Amino acid sequence: MVTLAEVASRAGVSISTASRALAGRGEMTTSTRRRVQAVARELGYARVPSAGGRPSGSGRLLDLVLTGYHTAYADEVTAGARSAAADAGYDLVLTEERDDPRDDWPVRIRRRGSSGVLLGLITPTANQLGVLAEAGIPVVVMDPVADSNRGLGSVRTTDREGAADAAEHLLDRGATTFAMVNGVPAYRFGRARREGFISALRHRHPSIEVPVIDASWASAEAHPQMVDLLRRVPEGERIGVFAGSDAMAAGVYAAAAAASRRIPDDVLVVGFDDIRGARWLTPPLSTVHQPIRDMAGTAVRMLADAATGEALPAEPVVLPTRLIVRGST
Repeated sequence: MVTLAEVASRAGVSISTASRALAGRGEMTTSTRRRVQAVARELGYARVPSAGGRPSGSGRLLDLVLTGYHTAYADEVTAGARSAAADAGYDLVLTEERDDPRDDWPVRIRRRGSSGVLLGLITPTANQLGVLAEAGIPVVVMDPVADSNRGLGSVRTTDREGAADAAEHLLDRGATTFAMVNGVPAYRFGRARREGFISALRHRHPSIEVPVIDASWASAEAHPQMVDLLRRVPEGERIGVFAGSDAMAAGVYAAAAAASRRIPDDVLVVGFDDIRGARWLTPPLSTVHQPIRDMAGTAVRMLADAATGEALPAEPVVLPTRLIVRGST
């Protein structure tokens, strides 16, 4: 029987390095990891499942990996993924990514024999993706934060078009000046929403200036810049504000109150996402509905198909947004 020590000796690495390479753990060069794996295959070395290898056969499991499960967005993703997984005959495992280089969630996923992984708002490292690829576990990214999908399946929405719809709506409702609250970090979808909103305004008013205030994606606080901007709007003008998320739109409500401006009389507000809290604001928030549950469900169905041998789509799957008009406009 071939031992790990023999594999390590032939590959020219330590036993601990060989173990980490075969388990997908730790940081090392791709060439080292591949050399160890090639030697293991050549010698016929077989790892036992309990030591970190993928169990033989695939369980009827799909993993949803998010950075947290305590937001309205995460609730929507989980609900959509859970329903689609059940319909396809799979159980859904909730895995939380921790901001810790020692976090071995891909190894844990491989050990339990998951049939596929749905990543939400996460940028996995090359090593993490390597662990899943080596085990033959398909990956789909929902709402990728970067323009490149790195060869993975992905599901997204019409961010640019949705933001353009928000701009057209604010123009049609009589806004005479405009502003945008944009999310940081500047993810792919945030850039698309900013470009879509400003481009649509400039299509009708080429010389228009649109101040952009940066805020945390989950921020619902009144930012001093927004309060100051609203106070400087002359009496009789209506400012149209587009926020890149509903949480940031709630911050615009707070800023309007602090600046003694009324929604929708003085300030028209449109958000993006249509999470459950949007309709509970006073007045209820007009927003661009992002089909979060449908996006998660679509991603799960892609994974279920991939588990049967079907290739993941090479191009992103894009689901449409739609404008929801409520009391804030």
